[in-house]
Amino acid sequence: MNFRTLDLNLLRVFDAVMAEGSLTRAAERLAMTQPAASHALKRLHVAVGEDLFHRTAFGMRGTARAELLWPQVRAALAQLQAAMSPRDFDPTTDAATFNIAMADATAALLLPSLVTAIESSNALANIRVLPLTTRDPRRLVEEADADLAVGYFPNAIAAIVAQGGEATLHHRQLYATEYVCVMRRDHPLAARELTLDTFVEAHHLLVTFSGRAHGFVDEALATLGRQRRIVLTVNQFATAGSVVARSDLLTVLPRQFLPATGVEHRLVQKPLPLALASVNVEMMWHLRKDDDPAHRWLRERVIDAAARQPLVKH
Repeated sequence: MNFRTLDLNLLRVFDAVMAEGSLTRAAERLAMTQPAASHALKRLHVAVGEDLFHRTAFGMRGTARAELLWPQVRAALAQLQAAMSPRDFDPTTDAATFNIAMADATAALLLPSLVTAIESSNALANIRVLPLTTRDPRRLVEEADADLAVGYFPNAIAAIVAQGGEATLHHRQLYATEYVCVMRRDHPLAARELTLDTFVEAHHLLVTFSGRAHGFVDEALATLGRQRRIVLTVNQFATAGSVVARSDLLTVLPRQFLPATGVEHRLVQKPLPLALASVNVEMMWHLRKDDDPAHRWLRERVIDAAARQPLVKH
């Protein structure tokens, strides 16, 4: 491919088709006719030397080569857009929409303060919350599906730190909390000391984004040669609280997330009878957004929202 003669508009079409999975929707997004978008794809295929899409019953699907190209193309387009955009940002006159990936409990904790800050300052910012179904949101941020990811990502953060100055993702800790054991107020163990034996003998509910019935608690138990029975796995803290409040199951939650269950008044929390690392809630963003004025404004608002939360360690 001769990059010097490549029409960069073809990359915009490529990015839109990859994102939409449909030539028709991509054309609408780019304010083009479908024939024009189709012709652009054909020109791109010629320039690359191979087809980048194949048709399926559900639309257009990128080839393996397309999947490899897309993150770099999307990042390059975002950098070009940022370079061509004005460097000043006035939240009261410049409309902006931000996509933030976070779990339900994190959203319940931060969004009230974040929305209050936006409304009280007459900012024209719109927030779109993406459901977070993974402990590793790096791909969401790298491919620009999310402007920010907020949550507990210990392995992903460790990988970023290990890359040092070569990392393309940045992060900042917002606050720290700790895990506690949670049960209904009239649970048989509520009035007793929670020992390691009583803990593992009880039946448990696990909040897991992956669906795997094995979490941080189980890893810590394994080092002690112990294991517990997990009767139920769910992917939301609110669901966990609702089930635990109406059953004999125990669950382990970050202490600060208890209000997000909506049934905190029906629950009791106890210190865990085993050692677990603290829960460091972080925000993660891509290097290309680091100096963007609008994104910097967003990060400052999220930091302020986290600082307003009671009973958290900063």
